[in-house]
This record gives sequence, structure tokens and C-alpha cells, in this order.
Amino acid sequence: MADTQVADTPVDDKQAAKAERHAVRLARAIGSFAKEHGGAEGQVAYIGHKGARIVLVGEDGGWGDLVAPTHAVALSAVAKSGITVHEDFDGEFAAKVRTGPYEWSRMAGIQLGGPKNS
Repeated sequence: MADTQVADTPVDDKQAAKAERHAVRLARAIGSFAKEHGGAEGQVAYIGHKGARIVLVGEDGGWGDLVAPTHAVALSAVAKSGITVHEDFDGEFAAKVRTGPYEWSRMAGIQLGGPKNS
């Protein structure tokens, strides 16, 4: 039987170093977001072959996201940043998100008679 390799596991030192650099860059971006928004919490979601999405919610209700190339890199980045990480995006955590006119016009505007996206 052939050896199999987990997709999230770097195969050599060069790939491991690249993954570490990527995690450090993402952690810096997370830290900047947290500083700008009075703190932050996050959630990591696997998005298939593309990697993992790190959803961030600031203490002020501002939100954003980052995409990591692998789930392992995303987990490393949030660990390095020191933010609280939630298993799911629901409950009190989801209730912290504050949306404005832009989000309403982009997400629900078409259905609610908002501006067309064409």
C-alpha cells in the first residue's frame, strides 16, 4: 500500500517554513484588525481545497475575514495572534457583528428592492 499524506501536512522543511511565514503574516493582520477594533474574536472554517477562512469580529462590531492556504496555517495564525477562537459562528459571537448600509445593499438589496448589482 502506498504511503498517503494528509493535505494539511507540509512535506518538507521548505514547505514548513513557507507555511510558518504565512501564519506569521496572517497573525500580524489579525493583530492589526484587533487593534483597530478594540479587540477581536474569530472562527476558522474549512473551505475545501482553497484552505480555511478566518472570520474576525471586532469588539466594536466591525468584521472581516482572511483566507489561509490550509486549515493548519489558519489555526497557527489565530494561535499566534492570541485572539479567542470560537468553534461555530453562532449565538453571542454572531450577534456581535454590526452591518451597515453597504452590507445591506450588497447582501439583501436585490431581494428588498435595493440597488441592482449590474
